[in-house]
Amino acid sequence: MRVLLLAYGSRGDVEPMVGLAMRLRELGAEARVCAPPDFAELLDGFGFPLVSLGRPLREMATKAVTGAKPQSAETLPQRAARMVAETYEQVAAVAEGCDAVVATGLIPAAAAARSVAEKLGIPYVFVAYFPNYLPSPHHPPLAWPGRPLPADVTDNRVLWDLNTEALNELFGEGINTHRASIGLPPVDDVRDHVFTDRPWLAADPALAPWVRPTDLDVLQPGAWIRPDERRLPADLEAFLDAGTAPVFVGFGSMPMRDAQDVTRAAVEAIRAQGRRVLLSRGWAGLAPTDEGDDCFVAGEVNQQALFGRVAAVVHHGGAGTTTTAARAGVPQVVVPQMADQPYWAARVAELGIGAAHDGPTPTFESLSAALKAALTPETRARAATVAGTIRTDGAAVAAKLLLDMVG
Repeated sequence: MRVLLLAYGSRGDVEPMVGLAMRLRELGAEARVCAPPDFAELLDGFGFPLVSLGRPLREMATKAVTGAKPQSAETLPQRAARMVAETYEQVAAVAEGCDAVVATGLIPAAAAARSVAEKLGIPYVFVAYFPNYLPSPHHPPLAWPGRPLPADVTDNRVLWDLNTEALNELFGEGINTHRASIGLPPVDDVRDHVFTDRPWLAADPALAPWVRPTDLDVLQPGAWIRPDERRLPADLEAFLDAGTAPVFVGFGSMPMRDAQDVTRAAVEAIRAQGRRVLLSRGWAGLAPTDEGDDCFVAGEVNQQALFGRVAAVVHHGGAGTTTTAARAGVPQVVVPQMADQPYWAARVAELGIGAAHDGPTPTFESLSAALKAALTPETRARAATVAGTIRTDGAAVAAKLLLDMVG
């Protein structure tokens, strides 16, 4: 059996697919992973050659965060149409012989993946990593660029109807023009077409429950966690052993507009709590603000091994980092930037396993208050309790479901 996995998005989109690919391989199946070129090294490290999609995502994300003007005058619908066509060509070229397609990430790319599956006559599955991406009367949709949710509308069903209209306007023409070019019929509802009536939710049920009833038959196998057996670097081990548990600060594959100011505020706030500082460089390029020996900067490391040895985790609120920290039983401070991150910040606060920072730009004062709440014995005890409820078999469950689906 061979499965094509497509993740057009950040590392938080790609890494769960690696976890699924590893479980498929354990069951004797082959996985082909399609993702942006930024993640070639990550995939190579686990023996999955990358099928590269599009342009480097880091460059595009940095421009979006910093407000740099795009060199191209393309509109969003035009860029989406180009993404559909380019992604289809790249995926179709490697999809021959595949028995199923699993897709996540940007909607135009997932639409292209579904078209590939249709042309081959094989099953297609869309996977979301957090509940609010999927339509439900129990929560509102995400706002799309240039199309904010109307402040005077509170009925979630009405908001999702508006979301349908917005996605059709943004992506409908590009998707249907391409489908016509390859001999497929047009679609009336882009979102329902891409998500299907039975999407998968690869998120832990305790951290991110799917509230029923809904119109969708959502299957929730649990979070797709990539097992990581890497040892921590010797210099990081030495830093950890040299004093009390530090506070980790990292924003993953999330560039930040004022990274130096954010770093300074974080370092000062952590020191004010009497703690040492562990910075993760990441796409934000975090770096020490002085030469104090109580501050260490790390590159790419095994967070599964690290988080159990820190006092708290300050992060952006990506699904993977939130789940890893929750699994480690370590308190969290979530500083959400965009997309799913406000959802995870709210869940961390609701569960009592940390604090949700108000807004994307922390100051010394705001971060000090959040850290003070997260570093209490009560929060640590609650985090330890929740850690015992986190499932680790989500990717294995999903791999078995895929094998059963194809027979």
